[in-house]
Order: sequence, then structure tokens, then C-alpha cells
Amino acid sequence: MLAVVVIVGVLASAAQPLMLWAHKREQEYELRQALRTLRTALDDYHRAVREGRITVPAGDNGYPRDLRQLVDGVPLAGQPDKAKRLYFLRRLPRDPLADRQLPPELTWGLRSYDSPPDDPRPGNDVYDVHSRSEARAIDGSRYRDW
Repeated sequence: MLAVVVIVGVLASAAQPLMLWAHKREQEYELRQALRTLRTALDDYHRAVREGRITVPAGDNGYPRDLRQLVDGVPLAGQPDKAKRLYFLRRLPRDPLADRQLPPELTWGLRSYDSPPDDPRPGNDVYDVHSRSEARAIDGSRYRDW
């Protein structure tokens, strides 16, 4: 009986690191998917501005002011009825590495069009997003650099 308990204990202790690794891989997959979804929506918004489907103020670079605008939608250009809107996301994905208590729009680090890629800062628009996590991925890269 004692031998069986020892063997089960050894197997359980060997399985724990594998479970942690699998959980980390799942979080990384979710992060990649969320980043891809948000970046595609930002690109679609910019494309709609370039095509003239959305009217923006003169001097605007064609990116949304905030992430909520992708979910709340924007009025279509040339439509007298402001109720017709163009939507880019059904819901805002959250950073899977962030605190679950925060609303999704506060889980992301924002980069404005005017900030350099090596020093992303928020500004008047949202050009790109990144994770705020300082943790490292399985491959050794930082999540915030993805």
C-alpha cells in the first residue's frame, strides 16, 4: 500500500509542471488571438477611413480615439441618419494575462500613431496595442513586445 502511495505521489509531482506549462501555452494562444483580433479591427477602421466610409476631422490620422469606438461603432459617412453605424468588433477582447477585475479596455497597453515603436505611449488615437505584462513567454520573449 505504501508503495502505491509513493508511486502516485511521484506521478503527481511529475505532472504538475506539465499542467503549469500547458496553462501558460493556453494563455499565450489567447493573447495571440486577442492581439490579432484587435490589430485587424484597427486596420479595418483605418481602411474604412481611407475608403471614405467614415468621416474624420481634418488633420486626423484615421485611427480610432479609443478601443471602445471599435465596439460602439462610428456613423457612416454621407448618411443623413446617424443611426447607421459601422462596427468593427462585437466585443472587446481582454488581455488574458491582466487582472480579471479590470474592464477589457483597461487591460491593454496603447500606442498612438505619434509614438515610436520602441517606446509605445498612449495619445490621441490608438494605432497599436500590446500586453502590459512584464512576464516572459515560453520562448523567452516579453509579452509586451508581441
